[in-house]
Amino acid sequence: MRKLLLYILFAIIAFSSNSNLAIADGDLWDNYGDQNVYGQKAVSDEEFLKALESKKGKKKKDKNIPKGESFQQSNETNAIINESKELPILMVPLDLKVDNKFVIPTGHYQVEGVREDGKTYLKFYQAHYVIAKIPATETLDDFGEKTINFVKILPHGQNHIQVIYGGIDFNAYSIIDIAQ
Repeated sequence: MRKLLLYILFAIIAFSSNSNLAIADGDLWDNYGDQNVYGQKAVSDEEFLKALESKKGKKKKDKNIPKGESFQQSNETNAIINESKELPILMVPLDLKVDNKFVIPTGHYQVEGVREDGKTYLKFYQAHYVIAKIPATETLDDFGEKTINFVKILPHGQNHIQVIYGGIDFNAYSIIDIAQ
């Protein structure tokens, strides 16, 4: 009986070791001891030390630092600068009369406040074309707005509207007649 149990135990050990060998076939250990397995060549100690010495004197440059600009700006400063590049949009619900010759039709316009020749103007754009250039009055009033860039229409009497504009450089307003 002991011999039978010994043979069974020997058979179990023999079969289990063969199955483990089959699983390890084609494994990384097949190339153990071969230095050129992955296309790498051996490096001598002198070459290694020479490579280390060549890297010691060099300082790493930070590639994320913009050239010519301060890189110590806060996130809020970057947000304000990026926001100021986008022109605010104004929806004009009525035809507006500029001078006695020109009418700004109903539509959506991007509005930009500019200073030219010492005067302040509001430029109305559609698709990169200037539709109108209206004289404006510069003010320190922020009109109670919570944002830096804004443009709105406010009622101003029976036949007029007031366009208020706020930008990073200045705030302004213009009173425009309603076309009849």
